[in-house]
Amino acid sequence: MSQIIDLPDYKEQSPEVASYFKDLKNRSKVLEVNRAGRVFASPKGEIEALKDVSLDVYQREFMTVIGQSGCGKSTLIRILAGLETTTSGNVLLDGEQITGPGSDRGMVFQGYTLFPWLTVKKNVMFGLQVSGKAMAECEKDALQWIDLVGLKKFANAYPHELSGGMKQRVAIARALANRPRILLMDEPFGALDAQTRAQMQAYLLEIWHHIDVTILFITHDLEEAVYLSDRILVLGANPGHVQEIIEVPVERPRRPEQFITAEFLATKKRLENLIHVSAPEHIDTSKMLGMG
Repeated sequence: MSQIIDLPDYKEQSPEVASYFKDLKNRSKVLEVNRAGRVFASPKGEIEALKDVSLDVYQREFMTVIGQSGCGKSTLIRILAGLETTTSGNVLLDGEQITGPGSDRGMVFQGYTLFPWLTVKKNVMFGLQVSGKAMAECEKDALQWIDLVGLKKFANAYPHELSGGMKQRVAIARALANRPRILLMDEPFGALDAQTRAQMQAYLLEIWHHIDVTILFITHDLEEAVYLSDRILVLGANPGHVQEIIEVPVERPRRPEQFITAEFLATKKRLENLIHVSAPEHIDTSKMLGMG
């Protein structure tokens, strides 16, 4: 079962942070995962990807998921998106069981999933048109979202004319255009360079600050997890299970200079301790080089 942990070598939460989490837990639950499990069939037998995963995500919470490679992070987010089903337990969104994809969930992947033959505006309009809105309303809404992500001047540009960070901003605008209850993000900044990644983190926090949306964000970057999150879900592996849930003791609003504060560094250290895999004490490099 999940639990809240005490960070080593770190003082208690500040009154401001404690008040923030008290308010968070008084909000309604947007997402409830109840002992969810997922087993896959393979030629060598069944593979248990997830086991007894339970967690609650609250309205307007920013929760990040981290863990070792193969711990089931992407399987979990695909279940939440309705692209996979559980083989045990259940997942509820606003009290209703998730049985498939829906406009109540937006999804942003690491890869740039824009339609290359459509302009920025038409990419953002796509989901709105599918939902049955009138063309004029679709265009008006799309332009508002494009403006929100800072790409108003590029509304008529095509994806090949945009940088990686700009493409992801369009993907975020498209995912939010249908006003989902929760935004699911699977390592969306993983392919970006460090400077662009930092810019995208700032954009995302600014967007989240201004709209009513809950975010569940997968990353392998520990600093990114601490910087963005209210809480961090740490998944253990073999099978994927809830190892810890950590309340981030860093005050909001977040600022880049917080990367060197005691609160930030202690949280990052705790994450490193949880997911660290020790390297072998000795590696015979002669065999690796074909000399053995």
